[in-house]
Amino acid sequence: MPRAEILSKQALHTLSQLHAELAGKIDGNRKAGETLRAQMIQVEAVMKMLDPAFNARAISAKRRNQGNPWFKRGTLYRAILDVLRPAEGPMTADDICKALLSGRSPAATRAQENNLQAAILAALRKRNGGAVIGDGRPQRWRLKGGRD
Repeated sequence: MPRAEILSKQALHTLSQLHAELAGKIDGNRKAGETLRAQMIQVEAVMKMLDPAFNARAISAKRRNQGNPWFKRGTLYRAILDVLRPAEGPMTADDICKALLSGRSPAATRAQENNLQAAILAALRKRNGGAVIGDGRPQRWRLKGGRD
């Protein structure tokens, strides 16, 4: 009986994507890990049926990124600049974080504050020397050409 190579390649591709997604879910949700592991084993079995030489260990797990509830993608840096413009002097990332979160709901947990502060530092370090300048330890950030 002839095999359709294209269909089995497409099926393998789709199943490898499903395998990666299930592996990512295992990392993100430990409580339902046993059920997800069983599903992954079933997907691997179907992949082995289609291609006995297929190696499922070569598939890496997909990770889901969790955004923060206050800033959509690409808006954090603009919000940082909006905080730095009226500032009287250079500000630390912690000061910027507190200014950004003041008056916003839902209230941030400590872990969310740490994650936001890390994102602020990453955005500022990426653009250090451009529109913003960081000096000292801990780094105090100011706008280039702004007040000191």
